[in-house]
Amino acid sequence: MARRYDCNEATDRATGLREAASAVRRGELVVLPTDTVYGLGADAFGSEAVADLLAAKGRGRTMPTPVLIGSPNTLHGLVTDFSEHAWELVDAFWPGPLTLVARHQPSLQWDLGDTRGTVAIRMPLHPVAIELLTEVGPMAVSSANLTGHPAPEDCDAAQQMLGDSVSVYLDGGPTPGIVPSSIVDVTGKVPVLLREGALSPEELRKVVPDLEVAS
Repeated sequence: MARRYDCNEATDRATGLREAASAVRRGELVVLPTDTVYGLGADAFGSEAVADLLAAKGRGRTMPTPVLIGSPNTLHGLVTDFSEHAWELVDAFWPGPLTLVARHQPSLQWDLGDTRGTVAIRMPLHPVAIELLTEVGPMAVSSANLTGHPAPEDCDAAQQMLGDSVSVYLDGGPTPGIVPSSIVDVTGKVPVLLREGALSPEELRKVVPDLEVAS
């Protein structure tokens, strides 16, 4: 039976975060609010948990799960060949709606899907998400919806779709918006905008003027 906690109430929030952290460590799934939409999360280093996440969404391995982190410092242990441009984007837009596609450390023991040596990584601007990520470390997080359905803006919508496949729901109220994060590939010499979301090319070019836009 899934448990749900109101994170707008202090006691419930503390209990919910504690229960969510325990669930993640047991390899179970949790739903958490972010600054874009609600996310379905699991331990990024738990291959069975990530497989359960993909199964709960009805999603294949060809669409790897992004990773959320609670601090930019965590990047040092996760990515390699991270360019100066990439750090400038982190400094300007994290925490916030910017996902960076980078090369992950080849020594990492994780299985996020067919990543081909890269990882899509982000630090969300949401206190509940950051507190959970700070407690448990990097999490594989995808939007908390069934594939083909709209991404949920509130906990009710997520729970209606995912039900008891999730152990803990953290209800932070409606999310600020449904516009997804912008995705920038920083694996090459020049950053490439793969998906325009909350951040426009013009905003990004204020930090990295040579940004290209994928056709």
